Amino acid sequence: METVAVLDFETTGMSPRLGDRPTEIAVVLVCDGRIVDRYQSLMNPRRPIPAEITRLTGITNAMVAGAPPVATVMREAARFVGDHPLVAHNAAFDQRFWAAELETLAVEVPAPFACTMLLARRVYPQLSDHRLSTLVRALALPRPGRAHRAMVDAEMTAHLWCRLVADVGAAHGLDTVSHGRLAAAQRAPRQQFSRTLGACAAA
Repeated sequence: METVAVLDFETTGMSPRLGDRPTEIAVVLVCDGRIVDRYQSLMNPRRPIPAEITRLTGITNAMVAGAPPVATVMREAARFVGDHPLVAHNAAFDQRFWAAELETLAVEVPAPFACTMLLARRVYPQLSDHRLSTLVRALALPRPGRAHRAMVDAEMTAHLWCRLVADVGAAHGLDTVSHGRLAAAQRAPRQQFSRTLGACAAA
C-alpha cells in the first residue's frame, strides 16, 4: 500500500530567490485513504515576518523567536518524509522552498511533487476556481481549523488527495491510482487527461 507525504509551508514571502524563508512546516503521511502520521514545527527564519503575512497566517515574530532554526526543522522534516512521494496544493510554491532549504543543507531532494491544484483543475473543471478553500467547501471535505496554518492546510490537502484518488479511479475505471501516475498526468491538457492516465498505467 503506497504512502505519500503531504506537506505545507508557511513562509516570510513568495520566493526563496528573494531571500524568503519558511516559518512553519507540516507533513502528514497518508496511506490507504487516511492520515497515519503527522509532523509540524514552527521555525525561526532569522528575518522579520512582514505584517501582511502575519495577518494572513497569524504567525508573529514573537512566535518564531524561540522556535528551532530552519536547518534543524528541515532536517527533521526530511527524515520524517524519507523516500515517500510528495504532495502539495499549488505544489510549485512548496517545492521551491523544500528544494532551496534542502539544497542548502546538502540533503538529497526527493522526486517531484504531485499537485492537488493541477489535478483538481482536470478532475473538477466545473468549479469557478481551484483554491484549497474552494475545493474543501465544494467537496464537503473536513476543515480542521484556520486556513494558512501549515498543519490545517496539510490536512485539508491530504483529504483532497484522497478524494482525488478515489474520484479518478471511479471515473477512469482504474483499480490503482498511484502517485506516479497522477504526477505524470497532472500537466496533461484536460482533454488528454484520461488518455495520459492510461499511458502511465501501461508504461
